Amino acid sequence: MMQRIITGVIAGGIFLALLLLGGLYFQILIALLVIIAMHELFRMYKLQLLSFEGILATLAALSLALPVGKDWLGLNVDGGMMLFTLFLFAMLTGMVFSNGKYSFVDAGFPFISAFYVGIGFQNLLTARESSVYIVFLALFIVWATDIGAYAFGRTLKEKFPQKLLPSVSPNKTVIGSLGGIFSAVVVALIIYFLFTKEMPEIGYLKLTLFTVIFSIVGQIGDLVESSIKRHFGVKDSGKLLPGHGGILDRFDNLIFVFPIMHLLGLF
Repeated sequence: MMQRIITGVIAGGIFLALLLLGGLYFQILIALLVIIAMHELFRMYKLQLLSFEGILATLAALSLALPVGKDWLGLNVDGGMMLFTLFLFAMLTGMVFSNGKYSFVDAGFPFISAFYVGIGFQNLLTARESSVYIVFLALFIVWATDIGAYAFGRTLKEKFPQKLLPSVSPNKTVIGSLGGIFSAVVVALIIYFLFTKEMPEIGYLKLTLFTVIFSIVGQIGDLVESSIKRHFGVKDSGKLLPGHGGILDRFDNLIFVFPIMHLLGLF
């Protein structure tokens, strides 16, 4: 427990400091997180990151996550998506020169991994460039969901023992999930009240609806990563953060939440 607390304080402090600084500092952090997250996925798949598909997939993820000008090479296109496409085409071209050792199916895992990691961290960076308050809103919604789910699930598990998805995550309960949503709504309303001027003008009713959506989506993101780990037979995505697991273990819900926040127009 003490190791978990120490790791949380140090890692959380570094993340929050760079988040507040923003700009190039936060972009460098995002790049490092993307590389580590890709390493964790490739490690679970028993592939080396420093391989043909590992390097191209990581570059593809970085091209999505980091800002690339729209007028890249003089073309009026989304530079990041164009680079992502080029790296994907390079992966597919590998089939031609592999003498049958590298197939279309083999390119699927690197491509999905790059999109999954890249699009999540891209929206985290975009949210920060829009408003640091939006990022904190997302963080507190996710944290409140996790803490609320644990507290409600642990306290009421005797009265409400129904499991949420036991085949994916045996310890999660329906009452815990609902408690997490309730906690997220309460915390989001408090933050919105304290920082109304800094937040989007969406009102309390719309915020409540959005928070329910974000809390559910965050839980889905957590379950998705649990499914990935269960498929590959690993407990944690990595060991970078003692007591917490890997980068994907800490950002799995945010990878899902930020794109939905963007889709709903919060940044």
